[in-house]
Amino acid sequence: MSAIKISVIVPIYRIEDYLPQCIESLLQQSFLDFELLLVDDGSPDNCPKICDDYAKLDSRVKVIHKVNGGLLSARKAGLEAALGEYISYVDGDDWVDKYYLDILYKLAEANSADLAVTGHFREFNGKIETIKPANPGIYNEDDIKSSILPNAIYNGEFCEHGMSTYVWNKLFKKELLKKVLYDVPNDVVMGEDAAITYSYLAISKSLVISKVPLYYYRQRHDSIVKSVENPKIEYYRLGLLMNFLKTKLSPVIDKNTLDQHIKFYLYSQILVRSGGLINNDVTQSFFNPFLEVEKDSKVVVYSSGSFGQHILSTNLKTDFFKIINWVDVDFHDLEIGGNSVQPISAVSNDEFDYLIIATINPSVHKLIENELGLMGIDKNKIVKIDTNEARIDKLINDLGFDNEFIFQNN
Repeated sequence: MSAIKISVIVPIYRIEDYLPQCIESLLQQSFLDFELLLVDDGSPDNCPKICDDYAKLDSRVKVIHKVNGGLLSARKAGLEAALGEYISYVDGDDWVDKYYLDILYKLAEANSADLAVTGHFREFNGKIETIKPANPGIYNEDDIKSSILPNAIYNGEFCEHGMSTYVWNKLFKKELLKKVLYDVPNDVVMGEDAAITYSYLAISKSLVISKVPLYYYRQRHDSIVKSVENPKIEYYRLGLLMNFLKTKLSPVIDKNTLDQHIKFYLYSQILVRSGGLINNDVTQSFFNPFLEVEKDSKVVVYSSGSFGQHILSTNLKTDFFKIINWVDVDFHDLEIGGNSVQPISAVSNDEFDYLIIATINPSVHKLIENELGLMGIDKNKIVKIDTNEARIDKLINDLGFDNEFIFQNN
């Protein structure tokens, strides 16, 4: 076997149904000079045995069994053991194209790039959507600092990233990754990809972005993180992430820009995790981000993803809206509080007052709005999200975040 060029690290926890497909796709790579590090993060199912069985069959497979410590700790354990010059991360419930490593490696080598980025496929219940980066090209250090980083977290429209946060559609240099990964607190369990990607980007001198999609991201409605009963734990974790980003990006982005972008990012994450209505301990009231939507309004929720699920779960507790329908183009069996996901054809204008599109991404919002328009839905009934900066400032302050985005209300 020739020198190991790439170490592929797969963190593994409770994914026995999907893991063989993931491993097989990696062992069938056209690129040969790699090692496959399977990090069993104390998985209680059949995953440890699956890992060991593959290690017996293929000398490129190495298994790390560790006590459960979460995704970041598994990624760190993989990096610690890695022998390759480059690092690729693959989630164990996803899979990759045969030329995944080959193309990533050529992109990095041909452009002397510290970071190589590609497109990906989103797979859901057999439907596949192709997602390509908007800004392909080669970027030097000046470009990264002047155009990539200032738009990475927030590209000017609430709240869309200029650079995808995912670590799995990227190839990192091991020596550079070591400078940032170990600094990310293990308590960051939301947005850990953003913590890695953006802090790595801040110390990168060269970047290449390709539109070629190579990675199959499996969207599983059963894997979406459900609400933690104590929102203060979530705020504490989000505060860790935002403070980490502020610390790592402050040398390369001016303070006012960075503070605004992190503030919008924090607000967007609170929205998704809270299901929109944010319980405000200080004012003993709810912050309602859905403009014009009043209590007892008849509402249709579009999207069965994380935000949509949280809107329905939160409404079970608050009884704020009258949710009369829940729809998605990715129509599938899922039920919350008596509402089950219906196809988008199940809605008609005379049934509801407002329709909430449960996404914080404006590009996605526009696409869905257009699709609903084609179905005859009145665009005036589609809800806009409150992005007034003064109100966001007050909310974040009232919830207990300080100027460094650390959550104080412990």
